[in-house]
Amino acid sequence: MVDGTGVSMPDTSANQECWPQPRSQKAGCGFPQARVCACFSLQTGGLLSYRVGHHRNHELPLLRKQWGSFEAGDVFLGDKGFCSYYDIDQFQRRGVDSVVTLARRKPVKASEAKRILGPDDLLIQWPKPSWQPALSYSREEWEALPDHLTLRQIKVTVDNPGYRTKSFYLVTTLLDPVAYSANDLAELYLRRWNVELFFRDIKTTLGMDILRCRTPTMVRKEIQMHLIVYNSLRWLMLGSRPTQGTERVSFKACLQALRNWATQLSPDPSKPRRIGDIGKAFTICHRDVYQLS
Repeated sequence: MVDGTGVSMPDTSANQECWPQPRSQKAGCGFPQARVCACFSLQTGGLLSYRVGHHRNHELPLLRKQWGSFEAGDVFLGDKGFCSYYDIDQFQRRGVDSVVTLARRKPVKASEAKRILGPDDLLIQWPKPSWQPALSYSREEWEALPDHLTLRQIKVTVDNPGYRTKSFYLVTTLLDPVAYSANDLAELYLRRWNVELFFRDIKTTLGMDILRCRTPTMVRKEIQMHLIVYNSLRWLMLGSRPTQGTERVSFKACLQALRNWATQLSPDPSKPRRIGDIGKAFTICHRDVYQLS
């Protein structure tokens, strides 16, 4: 899963130069704003990679710097901000399938589809977009794109009470309706909401929402340290349920359990500890995380 979020930091001239505040804010009344685009594992919640830009950066260029995080056989899951002809094609060339929300294009009608696979499930062809200087890739890259992409378009109807969205369209390169049913893909996209919860864990529970460092170099280190701690806690959560993933484990409960055992996990220089003692403390900590969750 891929998504982006914003963080703010102290209003220093160095930070403003690197991450300028929005133009809607008057000078001296706002704070520098950075954008973090990150790739997460849906199964474990672990952070795979990230890039930092400013608030004017679109998330797609930041994603392209993280293509190395994907391997053949992976599935890329993103919202409408990542619905891009170029990126879907580039992922396909790497053996990576995509599931994204339709954006910037009108849904294809059933009468215009290449084939009808099921109710609200169409096999379609997207024509290559026309060249425009405003595109975020070069003309040479545009010319190398295929004339058409064969995709699957699925209309998802949301009938759960409390949901603001009543229907939306998914486009995907998973074309087999038997191996990947429309309902399964809709359920997969529903789980994309987890990425918002992962960012909440990082920004709210770990406190990365408002950074404290006063120079760009230290801001980058501060972000990196938050993400290292986040992945360490995810590893601890996975250890408590090694065969079930981490979706049903509370991130905050894991943090509380770790704090309870911090004295055992942090060796006192005056009282050398054996590796076995630390391993035993981690085992008990795993048990506490499981019970609290």
